[in-house]
Amino acid sequence: MRQLLSGQRVLVCDGAMGTMLHAAGAALDRSLPELNLSDPGLVATIHDSYLSAGADIIQANTFGANRLWLGDHGFPDKVDEINRAGVRLARAACERSERPVLVAGSVSPAVTALQRRRVGSAERMEVLREQIQALVADGGADLLILETFGYLDELVEAVSVAASVCDVPLIAQATFADDAHTLGGETPREVASVLGSMPVAMLGTNCTVGPQRMLAVAEDLVRYASVPVSAQPNAGQPRRVGPRTFEFSIDGGYFARYLGRFADAGVTLVGGCCGTTPTHIRAAAEAVRTLSRPAETSGGVAAAGAPAAARGNVGSLADQLAAGRFVVAAAITPSPGGWAGDAEQAAAVLQSHGIGLVAVQPRENARTHMDSLNMALQLQQRVGVETIATVTTWDQTIMSLQADLLGAHALGIRSVVSTTGSPPVLGDYPAVDGTWEVDSVGLTALLAGLNAGRDSNGLAFTIRTSFCIGARVNPGARDPDAEIARAHAKIRAGAQFLICRPVYELDSLSRLVDALDGTGVPLLLSVTPLRSFEDADYLAHEVPGVTIPASTLEVLEKAGRGAARAAGLELASGLLAKSKSMVSGVLLAAPDDDAAALVPLLAALG
Repeated sequence: MRQLLSGQRVLVCDGAMGTMLHAAGAALDRSLPELNLSDPGLVATIHDSYLSAGADIIQANTFGANRLWLGDHGFPDKVDEINRAGVRLARAACERSERPVLVAGSVSPAVTALQRRRVGSAERMEVLREQIQALVADGGADLLILETFGYLDELVEAVSVAASVCDVPLIAQATFADDAHTLGGETPREVASVLGSMPVAMLGTNCTVGPQRMLAVAEDLVRYASVPVSAQPNAGQPRRVGPRTFEFSIDGGYFARYLGRFADAGVTLVGGCCGTTPTHIRAAAEAVRTLSRPAETSGGVAAAGAPAAARGNVGSLADQLAAGRFVVAAAITPSPGGWAGDAEQAAAVLQSHGIGLVAVQPRENARTHMDSLNMALQLQQRVGVETIATVTTWDQTIMSLQADLLGAHALGIRSVVSTTGSPPVLGDYPAVDGTWEVDSVGLTALLAGLNAGRDSNGLAFTIRTSFCIGARVNPGARDPDAEIARAHAKIRAGAQFLICRPVYELDSLSRLVDALDGTGVPLLLSVTPLRSFEDADYLAHEVPGVTIPASTLEVLEKAGRGAARAAGLELASGLLAKSKSMVSGVLLAAPDDDAAALVPLLAALG
């Protein structure tokens, strides 16, 4: 078996057990490993489906099956029973497949993100010891996959415990955010360097990001690792489609194409994590087994003056909209770590080019950063630009939202965009801990109430705010009729302007403009130039609700890496010139927050 894991050929692991269980009706907040006892037939069926798809390794339904995770669901005394049952179900499925297949015990971090704050190293190691002993008892799992570890110290603990308990091969997988760092801030090189001196048969990465973002991480792991490398990406980003329902957008063809690139890069075990299904794994298995060559074993160690269109933008957003002026704003995202210096410099560059209106948009990962309200205040006070703050509702109560908004208004914030948002992915089962007392429609209504002198309970109070209230709308939504209906609901709730998601073609924008005709609500067009073919490919396949025309992909692919950024700016400039008459303004986002790169777009508006 160790020879099978040596990297001589590319192996295919299974996909997401959690996604399949949720699709079959399991609630997001229930203990999925407990289904090994209460619904073993369902778990067995999912194992069979992954084996039929061509998986060489299937993972027992034991992710999070430790005392602390199970204790949150009322099963702290069933660790041994649940883990043994999980391995037994996977083993039986392998025997039914009548071909050589390995059973992996799936081991999560000992603690959830919230538990980490109160559970020390010694207890974490004891919790893992108890689970691992159950997984390997009586000739149990063939190997262990330690997966979705966001902190290197916890992964090192897990490897140490597993090595002291058993002699089965260990696969150690860290999870990296879209900035190619773990939640603890480690780089792939640091992870590979530390784990390279430990008794692991393979190291790798899984979860949090989709195939494209993970490919760069995997390439670094191959470059610096002294053992074979594994990679199991998510099926893109989760999209919230109901109160507690999420879906992933990547199809099997795109997933397989990238897993082929993983194999070409030297990755020797590929599979899927959140959102992946037997369809993805079947496509991946076919892709890696038709490669012309097997994967190798890994090893080794402010410029010009302001255009006229921008110079005219003076006054608040509400003033500009009321006067019917064409609005030109730029987007800024807070830097990780809570430092505002980069954002202040970017805002100053924008101001030097005549853009005095800045929209502060929240980061979409779990990295520590300043929230958009505070960043907007900082930019107004220190740089002197007018700001639009984006406020999300996913993890705040209505009372905390109300308090934050009243405080921001007292300090000078006037323009606010309401969004529901999605929580950043922190583990194998994303989006479980959101609060969501209100969504974007409810937040819009709350803002409208504050403007009318009413609090969240409808009670009158002594002041009236003067917020200019915005909301988001997605021209490329999968269900355009539902999206338009929701946009109208936001307008009825009190939205005074709408900002669409970034658009890369005019058909969907034209349909949206027609659908909003007669509402009298201004629409601002978001434009973000594409930086490369990979950037466009990622958006087209991994980000829900984004449409990239085939012609755009072709232009960027032909441009190559050296000229792709210029081609992306040219495409964006052309779209702006054609769409200016359709909208009331634009929100420009610079590639890599390079504010000077927006100058060609301003020229297109002029």
